[in-house]
Amino acid sequence: MNQPSSAFEYPRVLSIAGSDSGGGAGIQADLKTIAALGCYGMTAITALTAQNTQGVRSIHGVPPEMLRDQIDAVIEDIGADAVKIGMLHAPEIVQTVADAIDRHRLVNVVLDPVMVATSGAVLISEGAVAVLVRELFSRAALITPNLDEAALLVGRTLHSESEMEAAARELLAKGARAVLLKGGHLPGDVVPDLLLRHGHAAHWMRAPRIRSGNTHGTGCTLSSAIAAYLAQGDELLPAVERARIFIRGALQAGAAVRTGHGGGPLNHGFAPVAMQLRPVPH
Repeated sequence: MNQPSSAFEYPRVLSIAGSDSGGGAGIQADLKTIAALGCYGMTAITALTAQNTQGVRSIHGVPPEMLRDQIDAVIEDIGADAVKIGMLHAPEIVQTVADAIDRHRLVNVVLDPVMVATSGAVLISEGAVAVLVRELFSRAALITPNLDEAALLVGRTLHSESEMEAAARELLAKGARAVLLKGGHLPGDVVPDLLLRHGHAAHWMRAPRIRSGNTHGTGCTLSSAIAAYLAQGDELLPAVERARIFIRGALQAGAAVRTGHGGGPLNHGFAPVAMQLRPVPH
């Protein structure tokens, strides 16, 4: 079939992650975020979860061959300007994603090392963690662990900003190209996030804590927002700073909303922007 000539295209973001049937996290949060920021979202689902605001009931993994076919189908036809990676529950799934990054030369890869749900449910096998570090840290432009995930990766709990910085440096030593370590689990009225990159000074970003019981999917939302801004052409630092502004707005706008009977989602649609258009390269 002949494709009519077009003058424009959308910034394209592929989310490789698990599905959250409750709509607050995972693929669903990623697509809401990507659309709200004016990009075209695509998915490759790694696992189906049966969950709601109160917790995860069950997880059904997608076979590696099906994951590979999803990625290939999307990239070979539509392409991607950025990739967000979320829940990868098994070693063979991690390897499938790593192979796809190489096969398609994917760029602007943001890895959110999802390991434990907000409810406490474990979302990754023990064997997958080592493969994740070995195969994906060096292939990602940025990894975005929270304190619990970073603690699992470095083997100790983190209680202060100095311990956060030491852990971030260890993650760089493990192969990461850049680390955004999120300090939301530290006590206090100020939330400190740390961006650490090779060859750059530590970049701290602090903001007043937003009091809300609706925080389900914050990590998914932040990582997919960073990917969306990278897809639009931002460099890493401004993409991270703009994504933090977006997630704070989504948290604030959703704080007084009731969705379900547990920890609810953010308000991803608090300030949607029109789909971005750019000239098709010749």
